[in-house]
Amino acid sequence: MSALLDDSLVIVLAGGAGERLYPLTKERAKPAVYFGGPYRIIDFALSNCINSGLRRIFIATQYKSLSLNRHIRMGWNIVSEELGEFVEILPPQKRVSEHWYQGTADAVYQNLYSIMRESPRHLIVLSGDHVYKMDYSRMLRFHLDHEAAVTLATIEVPLADAHRFGVIAVDETERVTGFQEKPAAPSPVPGAPDVALASMGVYIFDTDVLVGALEADANQPTTHDFGKDIIPTLIHQAAAVYAYRFYDENKKSSKYWRDIGTLDAYFEANMDLCHVNPEFNLYDPEWPLRTYQPQAPPAKFVFAEAGARCGQALDSVISPGCIVSGSSIYGSVLCPNVRVHSFCHIEQSILMPGVRVGRHARMRRAIIDRDVLIPRGALIGYDEAEDRRRHTVTDSGVVVVTTDDEPLIAALSDEALRFEAEADRRGGS
Repeated sequence: MSALLDDSLVIVLAGGAGERLYPLTKERAKPAVYFGGPYRIIDFALSNCINSGLRRIFIATQYKSLSLNRHIRMGWNIVSEELGEFVEILPPQKRVSEHWYQGTADAVYQNLYSIMRESPRHLIVLSGDHVYKMDYSRMLRFHLDHEAAVTLATIEVPLADAHRFGVIAVDETERVTGFQEKPAAPSPVPGAPDVALASMGVYIFDTDVLVGALEADANQPTTHDFGKDIIPTLIHQAAAVYAYRFYDENKKSSKYWRDIGTLDAYFEANMDLCHVNPEFNLYDPEWPLRTYQPQAPPAKFVFAEAGARCGQALDSVISPGCIVSGSSIYGSVLCPNVRVHSFCHIEQSILMPGVRVGRHARMRRAIIDRDVLIPRGALIGYDEAEDRRRHTVTDSGVVVVTTDDEPLIAALSDEALRFEAEADRRGGS
C-alpha cells in the first residue's frame, strides 16, 4: 500500500469565502476559523492525510488567506522534503486564464501545471472546511479493488434530510448512476428506502481521467464545479464512478462528518465538545489531531475565596495560555491565551485567541472573535434587542462579537462595586 500512497497526490480546496460564517470570516478564510480551542478547521483534513500516510499535499487558497498561510507555515512543516514529501500552498497564479478560481473544479484545473509535475497516478481532492476523521488509504484501496476511474466518499443520511446535500444514486454494486444537487425528491439507497447517500466532498480520481474532464469543462459555460459539472458528465460518459461508504475513525456509535457552514452549526459543534461524552473525540491517541501550538504556558485558574470569587471552569475546553482569575466558566470553549478577570460569569460561549474579559462581565451563548476586549461589567446574551443593535445575532440567538462592533459599555451596580472592593483588599486581579 505504501507504493500506492506514494503514487497519490492530495489537493485540499481551501479558498472558500465562508459567507455563512460571516463575520468570523471577515478577515480570514473559512478553513482558518478556530474550532475546538487550538485547532483550525483545516487541521482535520490535514490530520486525516498524515494519519492516512499521505504526505504530498497541495493546499489551494484564495480568499483572505494570510492567516491560513501563516498557520500552515508554522504548524504543518512536519514532513521531509528530502523524501519528496511536502505540504505546500498554491495561491491563484492565473496560469491558464485571467480569472480567479471560478469553482472547485476550476481551482484544480488552474493548478494542473503544479499537479502534473508530481506525476501522480491518483489525485485525491478534499475540502478544507469539514470536520471528520477518515482514513483515505481505505478509500484508495476500494478505488483500486473496483477498478474505478472516480470514487466519491458518501455518508448515509435520513432520506427526509437528504435535500440539504448533494445526493449520490447508486446501484447494487455501489456504482454511481446519478448525482443530484440538493434534490427535492432524493434517490434512496437500494434496499434501504429511508436512507440516501450524501456526497462528502471527498474524491479520488485517476489522474488521466480527471485531466481530460477538466480540460473539456474549461471550454464550456458551466459553473466549473465537481458536484454540479464534472461528476455528472463522467457518469453520463459511462466512466467507472463508484461510491465509497464512509468508515469513521471517530469510533462512535454514529458517524461524524460536519460541514459547519453556518454560525449556528459552528456554535453547536463547539458546544458538543464540552459534553462529558462528545460526539467528536479530540482525545484519541491512535488518531492524533495536529495543529500549530503556540508557545504558551499551561492554563491557570486562580482564587478560591469562599463567598467572594473562585477561578473555575466546568464542562469546558480550556487551551494553553488561558488564565481564569476569580471567575466561573461553564460549558465553554476558550482558545489559546484568553484572559478572564475576576467576578465574571461565562456560559456556553466560544472565546477566540487573545480575548480579554474585564471584571464583572457576563455572557451566555456568545462567540467572541479574536483579540476582542470585553469591558468591565459588559452584558452579552441577556438583552436581545441591545445585542442585535450592537452585534450579529444568529437565528438561534447566538451573539457574535467582533473588534468592529460598537463598543460595549455597562455600569456596575453598587453591590458589585462593594463585592469587588472587599476582594481587592485581599489583593489580586
